Amino acid sequence: MDEYLSRFAAGLGAIAVLGALAGCGGGKPVAAADRTGELTVWLTVDAQENWPDLVSEVNERFRKTYPKMKVAVQYQQWTTKNQKIDAALAGQHVPDVVEMGNSETTNYLVNGAFAPLDPSAFDHSAEWLPALRDACRSDGKTYCVPYYAGARVGIYRTDLLKKAGVTRAPRSYTELSRDLDKLKLKFGAADKNFSAFYMPGRYWYAAMAFVKDAGGEMAVRKDGRWHGALSSAPSVAGLTAWKELLDAYYAGDRSKDNGDEPAVVGQGKVGMFYGNTWEAKAATDSRSGGDPALRGRFATFAFPGPSGKLLPPFLGGSTLAVPAKSGNQDLARDWIRLFTDRTSQRRLIAADTLPNNTVQLREVAAGGVNGPAARAAGRGWVTPQAPGWGAVEKSNVLQEMLQDIATGKQSVPEAARAADRRIDAVINEN
Repeated sequence: MDEYLSRFAAGLGAIAVLGALAGCGGGKPVAAADRTGELTVWLTVDAQENWPDLVSEVNERFRKTYPKMKVAVQYQQWTTKNQKIDAALAGQHVPDVVEMGNSETTNYLVNGAFAPLDPSAFDHSAEWLPALRDACRSDGKTYCVPYYAGARVGIYRTDLLKKAGVTRAPRSYTELSRDLDKLKLKFGAADKNFSAFYMPGRYWYAAMAFVKDAGGEMAVRKDGRWHGALSSAPSVAGLTAWKELLDAYYAGDRSKDNGDEPAVVGQGKVGMFYGNTWEAKAATDSRSGGDPALRGRFATFAFPGPSGKLLPPFLGGSTLAVPAKSGNQDLARDWIRLFTDRTSQRRLIAADTLPNNTVQLREVAAGGVNGPAARAAGRGWVTPQAPGWGAVEKSNVLQEMLQDIATGKQSVPEAARAADRRIDAVINEN
């Protein structure tokens, strides 16, 4: 990306105050009510499909301060969003606000694509979820604002657990193993295709949660360079615990990932699985390969880890940034301020989405579908903020290591050492 993204010069102005916003050209300041033009906002289709009313409400709030400004919201697909952003940033006509996945930001920050922001201008910035906050920081500065989050949880078939003699969700790893044993005995003895727990071999988000639970890391920074850390003792312990769970309770293909998890669960041969809360609903939706007959038969729980604490989930989610080439940086920051303030976060909670801060996690209904996810989110993590981590993911290092472990091709230590060598080869590239 450094072929076209010029490094953002230090010292660009701080956030302008409302009512006396500087106009272009260095002339007399233009009052907010007199600002004219168009603010271009790129959001993903999640907002269009799940909270379009929130977008409309924020635009109306924004126009109360800037009545002559037009807000043009353009919705992007996740699969093509970054290519469009890259193309726009290579030219002179850029959107003023862009949505980024929290694991996508590093290269953009390193290459100066986004303008710095003052966290104190945004609600609950001191309580932003660490996994989202850290994705927005580079060299001590903040370059984006956390938007919303999602965390994986345990999901189980209430009817199957009841038939197996289990009356509530497990609260500890010991209880989890006990309940899975009962599911396996009740249903797996007669059906060799039944998985008490669904855990395909290449499901790296799940496996890395066990690594994190054991105190391990995927990569660490030492003496100014990044290094693979999967072969460390804690990481090996976490991978070993993951492999033991898979060996004991998973009956499926060990060479696949979790991409079709709702469809597989919808076939009715899974007692429990580890996934996003929306996957429970998807498992009952025929459009995603699920079975409508299973509606009302799933519940979620905060997944316990072998450590005795909750299993740390990968904290998926989005952030909002202002491209350094934007000509409306002050207005863009103010739109983001409204779109991520505590009022907007409450609207996201009502849409079954996790807020961007720990304070409002307490507003998520404990008994709702996202209650367990809210409990787990505080232990959430993101991928290493290393310049070459994108290359690590593209090369499928983690997936191939896990497949070798799951299929018995290599031992955990052997596979981890091989993965570290591959990570070391690309992780410091930019």
